[in-house]
Amino acid sequence: MSQSTVSCLPVNTAKMSKAKKVLDEARETQNRELDLVDKGLVSFEELPGLFNMSNITRLTLSHNKISLINPGIANLLNLEILNLSNNQLTELPVSLSSMPKLRILNVSINKLGNLPRGFGAFPVLEVLDLSYNNLNEQVLPGNFFGMETLRALYLGDNDFEYIPKELGQLKNLQILGLRDNDLLELPREVGELQRLRELHIQNNRLQVLPPEVAQLDLLSNKSVMKMEENPWVNPIAEQYLLGISHVIEYLKTETYKIIYNRHMQGGRSGPPPPKADKSKKASRIRA
Repeated sequence: MSQSTVSCLPVNTAKMSKAKKVLDEARETQNRELDLVDKGLVSFEELPGLFNMSNITRLTLSHNKISLINPGIANLLNLEILNLSNNQLTELPVSLSSMPKLRILNVSINKLGNLPRGFGAFPVLEVLDLSYNNLNEQVLPGNFFGMETLRALYLGDNDFEYIPKELGQLKNLQILGLRDNDLLELPREVGELQRLRELHIQNNRLQVLPPEVAQLDLLSNKSVMKMEENPWVNPIAEQYLLGISHVIEYLKTETYKIIYNRHMQGGRSGPPPPKADKSKKASRIRA
């Protein structure tokens, strides 16, 4: 009879004790980096005392099953790098964007369908990875493009059809990842991103590019431009077969500007290209 109490123990006790062991060791050694990858974590309640560890600078919680981030995470005032990729997150706390030293935030491969109000208030954020979620242009907060310190923005594998013209405000942006969306066009303001060195727009529904893309430095040895798997108008498709440099040069021509303006003014031939079927995407499947 006395042994029956054993069955009352939580199923994830072993996993939880592993996480607790990592926390205890970090406290003892004053380790400023916490690695909690693949510990079977479901919630922050399995990490007692974490939010009191204000000396932590890096927190890695990827490959777990966490669905909510406790707002108390903002107590980690020295946190610079937060990796929550590959979890079950459906939303983010408003407090996240108030973290004073957060430079890198990775919440890719989750189930985010919206972003909290004021999300763009991060004071020093440099890298933001929101790829492989269920986001679109409708859920971007009004201040999203106010993150002037941002150097890399990854929005690939979402549901964007358009990117707001406010994109041009990200003056320090060097990498823009927009692959595998439903993009029908890019804003002309992309040409204002004078520090941009990587543009990933492959596998969308793009037929034309704004001529302003030609103003960017995308042809140097350290630059990258990926644009395959789009239903380009024939002139762009033909130039692409010759190479990215030919596309860039073609975008500068008066001939192309006429084609672009006609296309944007409703001169498209037929309906827009169909969307890809994303019904089996992991981010759509309920846990």
